[in-house]
Amino acid sequence: MFIVIGDNFGKMHTLRKWAYKYVPFPVKRFANYLYWLGYDATDFLAEQTGHLWFHGLRLWLYRHLFRITIGPHTSIHRLCRFYRPSSVAIGAHTVINREVLLDGRSGLTIGDNVSISEGTVILTLEHNPNSPTFENRGAPVVIHDRAFIGTQAMILPGVTIGEGAIVAARAVVTHDVAPHTIVAGVPARPIGERTRELIYTLDYRKFLG
Repeated sequence: MFIVIGDNFGKMHTLRKWAYKYVPFPVKRFANYLYWLGYDATDFLAEQTGHLWFHGLRLWLYRHLFRITIGPHTSIHRLCRFYRPSSVAIGAHTVINREVLLDGRSGLTIGDNVSISEGTVILTLEHNPNSPTFENRGAPVVIHDRAFIGTQAMILPGVTIGEGAIVAARAVVTHDVAPHTIVAGVPARPIGERTRELIYTLDYRKFLG
């Protein structure tokens, strides 16, 4: 499978180079406009889906219209937002509470039995402040099984949250968090350890939540 993906990527890269060289500028400009129109429309519609009352309907649309990978018994509560939703993958029995921002632009993977509290922001793309052109830079974020992310925490691009780790409320995570480690503060630093004997299974959702 990976070989096929690699071949397809190479073909697309070659096609893009050919298009930039031979396609007239007005055509390229119009194609670029259509691309960003579709990109923005997808994010906008995913955000509007977060306003729908019925949890089951929201999950159905996330899975089938926006192509988000969502495991069984996972709940995504109202008013959550997505950037590039098709690049977000969420495991089973995970709870994502209200008003969470999930950024899939560089890839976001969330494991099983993860609890993400209200107002959390997870980013996978940012600007490079030292770039003369203020260019983007990013990297995937991975959150492993049974991690707990506190209210209004922020996780920045390229971070891996280890299994069973805890991110305290309003912490800003700029570096990887080791398994079963508790971090807090700005920037987040280790403040303790969590038990390694975690056996719980999350199964929480609201019909209108």
